[in-house]
Amino acid sequence: MAIDDLLDEHEQGERVRGWLRNNGAGLAGGVLIGLALIFGWQWWQKRTHLQDQQAYDRYDQASKAVAAGDLAKAKGEVSAMGADSGVYGTLAQLSLAKAQVDGKKLDEAIATLRAIKPEPALRSVVNQRLARLLIETGKPDEAVKVIGESSLASDLEIRGDALLAAGKQEEAKAAYLKALTSMDVAAPERRLVEIKLTHAGGTPPEVAEST
Repeated sequence: MAIDDLLDEHEQGERVRGWLRNNGAGLAGGVLIGLALIFGWQWWQKRTHLQDQQAYDRYDQASKAVAAGDLAKAKGEVSAMGADSGVYGTLAQLSLAKAQVDGKKLDEAIATLRAIKPEPALRSVVNQRLARLLIETGKPDEAVKVIGESSLASDLEIRGDALLAAGKQEEAKAAYLKALTSMDVAAPERRLVEIKLTHAGGTPPEVAEST
């Protein structure tokens, strides 16, 4: 091998060693960060799985207590689930509230529903059940606030019920009419909303016949 070639190889080796000396700490730090991210992700997955399993176990125990008519135990299981129980927590609270309604404990059911921090997919279900109970217990104005300005046909129907119970007939008619215009003509609940609108003094819109 020529002297020039040896010098070139030596020079390249020195450059590599120099680069490593200058950047070795950064490389080591990058490796450590990468490992921390990997182990951190694995720890988070295990923790999340454990939380889900614990939430499901609590939900299962609460459901069994409800089925057995032991509402005190069911309430205890629900309370023990905590705020991070996700969909299982919401389902357990809904189940408890239904059992409380069946047991004529409407105020307790309202308190249970108010305490729910629902998953987005279940928010409408929770609000509807709470609003209906508020109407039934003579709190229609609170029911209107719970439903808010939702454009869902089912929410508009409940909003109409609350407004009518509050003596706001014209607003109730508007809510029922809006519910009908946003509802499929073949929807099985459409006839009931039409009856409610008529009872409130309104006229159901004509439905075009299909050809």
